[in-house]
Amino acid sequence: MKKVLVTGGAGIIGLQVVRFLLSEGKYDITVLDLKTKHTYKRLRKYKKRISIVYGDVSDSTLVDALVKDCDIVIHLAGVLPPFANLKEEYSTILNYKGTQNVVKAIKDYNPKCHLMYCSSTSVYGKVPKDEKITVKTEGKINEYDYYSKCKLQEEQLIKDSLSNYTIFRCAYVLCDVKHEGVIYSVPKDTVFEAISAEDAGYALTAAIDNRKVLNKKTYNLTGGENYIVYFRDYLIKVLDCYGLTFRYITNMMFAEKNFYCGTYADGDKLEEILNFRSKDINLYYDVIAVYKHSIFRIIPRLLAKPVIWKLKLGRKKKNEK
Repeated sequence: MKKVLVTGGAGIIGLQVVRFLLSEGKYDITVLDLKTKHTYKRLRKYKKRISIVYGDVSDSTLVDALVKDCDIVIHLAGVLPPFANLKEEYSTILNYKGTQNVVKAIKDYNPKCHLMYCSSTSVYGKVPKDEKITVKTEGKINEYDYYSKCKLQEEQLIKDSLSNYTIFRCAYVLCDVKHEGVIYSVPKDTVFEAISAEDAGYALTAAIDNRKVLNKKTYNLTGGENYIVYFRDYLIKVLDCYGLTFRYITNMMFAEKNFYCGTYADGDKLEEILNFRSKDINLYYDVIAVYKHSIFRIIPRLLAKPVIWKLKLGRKKKNEK
């Protein structure tokens, strides 16, 4: 039975990875994540079927102990924007150091272990509006986009240090807005290709059986043409269903709009190998529509009306140009 370590296993993608690994029934699974009320609640139902270790990926001693006996490490732990972009040292300490510990542990104690690293398509930065992105695209990363700069540094560290790895540059992940934070730091008029958390989780799981084919390669992990949308339209849908939250207010007021996305010319390459795409954005909208019927969302939805109106007005003016 293959031993798999999932760092950040209670996160947006991590929880889906755990679910799909369990459905395969052939893996000995260990999850590493910080212990909070949120992570404890999410992992509790799996505690009899997996090993759960609560700790910090920046703890090198702990990471060494966990990596020594693993066949595969799926590394998802890290901090997302906008928090990761508040200060450069945050990304260095909370993201880069954790990856550095995982890489060092594999290199020193378990070089045959295969690392599956979840990077981000934000590493392409800002590209011309109509350009289709590939893994060879070199965009312009915003000066204050420490998150993307750090991701590129982590990718290079992996390439320079390990013999067995696959890098997945994950597109914008559509999440359950009740449990996970929406990344609002995307320019409103961006056309972007997203992916569902379920499809991303399944892709990383399916990659285990295909790791020889995927070894030493970098892929764009994207949802395909059925997930292409304007960020403005996506935001309108989310606010209309879930309403105005404190997270939205703080992000829109203070977050630098530097999380650039796009559409991808080579996203189908990974789909041809893993066959992981199963959903489209309309199904996602159907899922979050359940919040429209929640009595607890009435006031947040009413408060969101002026914001939605402003977003729609902006879209109308843009279309009239």
